[in-house]
This record gives sequence, C-alpha cells and structure tokens, in this order.
Amino acid sequence: MKPERRKVRQNRESEDNTGGLRVKTEIKELESALEHTFSDPGLLIRALTHRSLAHQLAQKNGGNEAPNVGDNERLEFLGDAVLGLVVAAELFVAHPEWHEGELTRVRSGLVSRLHMAQVAEAVGLGKYLRLSSGEEHSGLRRKSTVLSNTMEAVMGALFLDGGLEPVRGFVQNLVMGKAADELASELRTGAAMGNYKSALQERLQAAHAGTPLYRLKSESGPDHHKRFLVEVRLKTDSERKGEPLARGMGRTKKHAEQDAARCALERMDAEAAGDSALESGLDSGLDSSLEAEKERPAAQ
Repeated sequence: MKPERRKVRQNRESEDNTGGLRVKTEIKELESALEHTFSDPGLLIRALTHRSLAHQLAQKNGGNEAPNVGDNERLEFLGDAVLGLVVAAELFVAHPEWHEGELTRVRSGLVSRLHMAQVAEAVGLGKYLRLSSGEEHSGLRRKSTVLSNTMEAVMGALFLDGGLEPVRGFVQNLVMGKAADELASELRTGAAMGNYKSALQERLQAAHAGTPLYRLKSESGPDHHKRFLVEVRLKTDSERKGEPLARGMGRTKKHAEQDAARCALERMDAEAAGDSALESGLDSGLDSSLEAEKERPAAQ
C-alpha cells in the first residue's frame, strides 16, 4: 500500500473512532432525542461504545486502549446509580400517598432491564450503538440487555456532562410518565406477578431484616394438574430455619414461590398499617386454600 493511501485510511479510521462526520451527525440526532447538547460529546460517544469495539480498537493499537475510545461499562455503573436516585426522588415527590413497599416495587419496575430496553427503543438507541465489525450483523443492536445497559451508560454521561437536571428531564419524559401509574396498578391487581420475589427481597434488604427463604411444603394432584404449596421464611443470621412469613400456591414451584412472596408483602403492608382485619383475612384465606387443597385429590 502506498504511504499516501495508508495515511488516508488511518485518518478515516481515526475520524470514525473519535468523532468523524458520521458520528457527529448521529450524536446531534441523539442529543435531540435526549433534549441535551453535550459540552463534551466524547462522553456520549463513550456511552455508546460497546466493549466489542473497544477491544477491536485496542487490538489494532497493540493491545492498549485506543486514544479517546474506551467501552461504556464504567458509565453504565454510574448511570445505574444515578437513574435509581432520580427515579426514587421523583416517585417520592409525585406520590406522597404511596407507602415504602409500593415505592420500592414501582421503582424496581421503572429501572428494570425490560423497561429501560423499552425506553432505549423509544429513542432509537440501537441505531447509535458503536459495535465491532464482527458484531454488526449479530443482532446485538436489538438485544434488550445491550440496549438497557447502554441506556444506563447514557444516563451516566448525561449526569457527568450536565448534572442531575438533564437526567431528571429525561426520566420525567420517557422513563416515568404513565408507566409509573400503570406499574402501580399492576402491582395492586397482581398483574405484575413476576415482581413479587424481587420486591420482597429488596424490601427485606432495605430494612436489614434478613433474606427470604422458600421451602416446598407439599404437592398434590395428578401429574398433568399439579399444585404446589410453598412457604417463605425470613432467614436471619441467628435463626437456622427462619421465621415463617407466608405460604403460596401455584401450578409450578416458581408460581407458588411468587404467590408466597405476594402474600408476605401483603402481610407486611398490613402490619405496617396496623390493619389487623386485613392480616386476619390473609390468615383465614390461606387456611381456606389449604383445606381446599387437601380435599382436591379426594375429589379427583
């Protein structure tokens, strides 16, 4: 290769890696979606840089990190913390009527991988990801894990460039909105079944109360129509077996565990509110379910 051609090729690679015309155009588009103009565009470029590209460029640079081109994983770490803080603060101010358990569960849903991937899709983030040549056709741009992680990295870049205000604006417009109320409604009606175990664990950890421990108590019914009874206990350092919190039933062990976690959360809410009637109702409801479960095999 002639020296002139080699120089042109190197210049093009350098431009593409650190902010050439194509990258600058894409940055402007994304800044418009984020409603923030970066004083340091390099932060946003880094937030969009997947480790596959950083590794590819490091290989070209003799195994050393290429100048101005690192991956987005440190920004992802920061963005995760900033996002959790801003969402928690917004929920706290917007919903004084919600108790701690409800705030915790809705926050968990809003900052979850699933929801943040949806937010990333809403701003078209996949288009702007900076991937290695080997990953360009692998479908990585549409992978929910990559999208949610990159969205968190972008939150970290927003915070470093402009503080909490641009993050707060983005959260209000795209992360929360109707989504917070919908999540709260789902949690009240049980539609968000998959959130109960994580919500219980998070709530117990926040209170430094211990760890939930799930035990299979019994199973009944024929193979094609099994019913499982699971008990969730509060495991502390001082208790080997743990204190019983609640029991739940389901057609699979996982569903029974989720039901037990739901009952435990309801019991904790009732105790916090001093609602002895509700707590008594949970006890009688569980007793009735257990009696019905005992009778089910005989009826079959």
